[in-house]
Amino acid sequence: MSNAPAPSFDIPPGTAVWARDLTRTFGTFVAVDALSFDVAEGEVFGFLGANGAGKTTAMKMLTGLLAPSSGEALVAGINVAADPDAVKRRIGYMSQRFALYDDLTVRENVRFFGGLYNLPPAVVRERLDALLADLALERSADERVGRLPLGWKQRLAFGVALLHRPAVVFLDEPTGGVDPATRRQFWETIYATAQRGTTVFVTTHYMDEAEYCDRVSIMVDGRLAALGTPAELKARFGTDSMDGVFLRLARNG
Repeated sequence: MSNAPAPSFDIPPGTAVWARDLTRTFGTFVAVDALSFDVAEGEVFGFLGANGAGKTTAMKMLTGLLAPSSGEALVAGINVAADPDAVKRRIGYMSQRFALYDDLTVRENVRFFGGLYNLPPAVVRERLDALLADLALERSADERVGRLPLGWKQRLAFGVALLHRPAVVFLDEPTGGVDPATRRQFWETIYATAQRGTTVFVTTHYMDEAEYCDRVSIMVDGRLAALGTPAELKARFGTDSMDGVFLRLARNG
């Protein structure tokens, strides 16, 4: 943690994520180039881009895992450059590839992550019971996570990412590999989370899922190429689908 005082920012009330000219370079390569946007509290914000567009690097900066080369960003009111550890305590994160330990049971995973979040044991027990009831997993509490169907595993991982009641939750391609019906159920859970006031920042390769977001940003070659509601973007690019929007932007990249 830096001992330097964090600069003051003029940010509109109700802003959960704020970035201005956020940039990351690796030598002479510019991975993220002057990224600027706001995300409101309780918003479902889609963060899209082809492989290599820079979205993973941008997300690493916003979650405190990678220091910006220049520019500024605040997440949950915390300066990501000045205090990345504080950012990590105020957010949840779910990765497609690694979220839970397959060789631990459902109960053991929840207890383990509850400990990482420094939650009192009584709070962990209470939230474990609520999570099991919400997912109808009471009978599977002592089953190893690796034996659960992928869809259930992903929904459980999302619940664990919310265990400490974060202000913002980052979801990195959370529905990759699951069937369409399970993806829809997962998005219903996302909506419920946003309605409780948690900001959901989600990346996805499924363009139909972009339609579910309140607003969508699309990165091309490290820069923010488009930002708006799905309806606004489709109207702007003269297409009736987010697939069409994405293809038009990608061809120009």
